[in-house]
Amino acid sequence: MPLAAEPAAVPSSSASAAHAGKLVPSSLLLSRGVDRLEVMLKLTTAILALGAGVYTYLGVRELLNGSPTTVFFAALIYSVAVSVGIYAFWVFLMQFMPHVVDRTGRALMFGCMIFGSLMIVAMSSWLNASALAGAAAIRQHLSITVQDYTRDLDAANTNAIAAQGLLPDIQIAASRFAKLADAERAGSLTGTSGSGTVVQLLTQMSAQLDSLGKEVEASGKRVAVLFEEGGKHLAKMRELVSDRGPISERSDGFATESLALMGVIANLQQTSVAPAVKRAATSLSSSFIAPSAGGRSVDLAERQTAVVGKVETAIAAQAASLASAADKILDMRRIEPARFQAMSPAEAVLRYAGDFIPSWAGAISIDLMPAVLVLILCVVHAAIRREGLPAASASAMTAAEMMAALKMAREVEQASRAVQLTAEPARSSPVESAAEPVVATDENVTALSSARHNK
Repeated sequence: MPLAAEPAAVPSSSASAAHAGKLVPSSLLLSRGVDRLEVMLKLTTAILALGAGVYTYLGVRELLNGSPTTVFFAALIYSVAVSVGIYAFWVFLMQFMPHVVDRTGRALMFGCMIFGSLMIVAMSSWLNASALAGAAAIRQHLSITVQDYTRDLDAANTNAIAAQGLLPDIQIAASRFAKLADAERAGSLTGTSGSGTVVQLLTQMSAQLDSLGKEVEASGKRVAVLFEEGGKHLAKMRELVSDRGPISERSDGFATESLALMGVIANLQQTSVAPAVKRAATSLSSSFIAPSAGGRSVDLAERQTAVVGKVETAIAAQAASLASAADKILDMRRIEPARFQAMSPAEAVLRYAGDFIPSWAGAISIDLMPAVLVLILCVVHAAIRREGLPAASASAMTAAEMMAALKMAREVEQASRAVQLTAEPARSSPVESAAEPVVATDENVTALSSARHNK
């Protein structure tokens, strides 16, 4: 029975050997792939670090001041330091992180990778973004500033020409007083023709209002000239925004134009005649002095006094109307244009980061791309360990590692022999126990030839 059970164990061992034969080739392929790609990994990391260093140089150069030589060497040293730091950081992770197996060590390694990535973003990525999108960010800043100045110029012009809306009322009032004076000359008001006290009063009011109307009309011409001048400055600023020259020179020219435009906006607000209309309306009613009647008879003097009272009431009503309209204009918000602030490309990229997300993504990716390679190595080495093949090949082992491996192999072989020696008596004891009765039986049986001889 024991002999019949042995063939059944053979297929099991052969199946496990076949199963092992299926796993080992994939492990060997992964291990050989890691060996072949080791130089490629380091070369790729070096190229990415070099690219990050170049864009870091372009970005940091805009932040430094001093002589061209000082700026060049300072930016070069900083970019070289960044490139070396990025390369060393990722190479260290590629070398050690895939071989850290325990959870605590792996978590610490991931923490180091995240912390180092944040440091790389802080010292390099935002400068890379500045180099990639700095000019576009400054152009965005100039474009937004042009829109703000356009809005301020329009508002200042609206406030300045608002007083022009009073001109028709002033001209109508002046014309009405002039017509009343003409009517009085014909005797329509007092019933006596001629140029007396009433005619003089009406003519005086008409002249004052006519003078105020001419002042408002002249102000409108000045406002038109100033608005046209501001439009020219805005056109020049838009031209600087869309130009293709060096962004620093365009920014300087933009600052000059913005300063001139601020002066135009200030002049527009000072050109408004609303304060003058307010003062004129107040003087019409407050400084009115009714002239004494100059009629030759008592009846004419009484009629002149009555007409003068009516004229005074009309003047007070007209003055109140003009003062109310002028107050509405004066209550309009005064325009305070913001002063243009020149920005460096790095500052503009930070302020308008939301408008340049693709540039930020590219700047960060060129620095953190090796993180993907590190994770790939971790996955590959984990697969190699699961399939039971040592991650390191013989060609990559040092002498000390080779000696330790040979020593371990000898210890495994000795342990295997000791187990075999221990197992052999256990396997032979059933046979011996079965053979002993046969021997005992043979001792009690007399051979046939010996019996015949004795007979």
